[in-house]
Amino acid sequence: MSPSDLQDEADAKAPTHVQGAASFSKFIAVLQIIADAPGAQDIAQLTKRAPFPRGTVYRLVSALIAEGLVAQSGEDGTFRLGPRLLQLAAKTWEDFDLRTIARHFLVSLRDQTDEAVHLAVPSNNRMVYIDKLVGSSSVQMKTSIGGQVELHSTSVGKAWLSGLPDQRLLEVIKSLDLRRHTPKTFTTPEALFDELKRTREQGFAFDDEENEPDIRCIGSPIFNRSGEPIGAVSVSMPVYRHDERRHELCGRLVRQTAKLISTELSRIV
Repeated sequence: MSPSDLQDEADAKAPTHVQGAASFSKFIAVLQIIADAPGAQDIAQLTKRAPFPRGTVYRLVSALIAEGLVAQSGEDGTFRLGPRLLQLAAKTWEDFDLRTIARHFLVSLRDQTDEAVHLAVPSNNRMVYIDKLVGSSSVQMKTSIGGQVELHSTSVGKAWLSGLPDQRLLEVIKSLDLRRHTPKTFTTPEALFDELKRTREQGFAFDDEENEPDIRCIGSPIFNRSGEPIGAVSVSMPVYRHDERRHELCGRLVRQTAKLISTELSRIV
């Protein structure tokens, strides 16, 4: 190899500065703040949370709105994730291995229960729905693909948490904002940890109107080949369609579905 070839190889391996990387990071930071917020954010709240001057936040948000990545409410001026971002995310979920592998099993679960079925994965201390199938009833949950829910108050969240080893579980619980959504929400680390131990023992989590009044959900964790929880599947129904018989049936079917998905996932991925 000649000296010039050696120099060319060295130049190829040398780190390069990507033009615009700093600005891109700022855009991502603002998007993440909007995505992680429990509700819609106005400009005052954004500037308080973002580590940038107010004028910079204005410019970043304006650019994001222009690209359809952020949308602004005309009523109160608050911001939320825009339709273009959700479209991009949906394209990703279309090709997501777990969603593809799980679909057949989700259809079977929906057909056996005739209730709404959800598939969710963890993201920034929340669960994100990546698939949803509905039953034949006119009364359905107001959830959608791409929607985010909290870990401590939902069956998919508690199911995923229950699959974590104790040390990791305690760390995650400590980082959560255990907000009360209904009188039945678990709002202390001790009570939540005890609930998750019961979840492990029975193989499925039960959301007993803890996230929404009049809605009950049963969820079970999905594991990869290394035994790590990577998601959860659930069945959701109104309280009036839930009784002891349905609870036992749905618990068994959800647990079975999660195991089948985990087995298939381990075999393919």
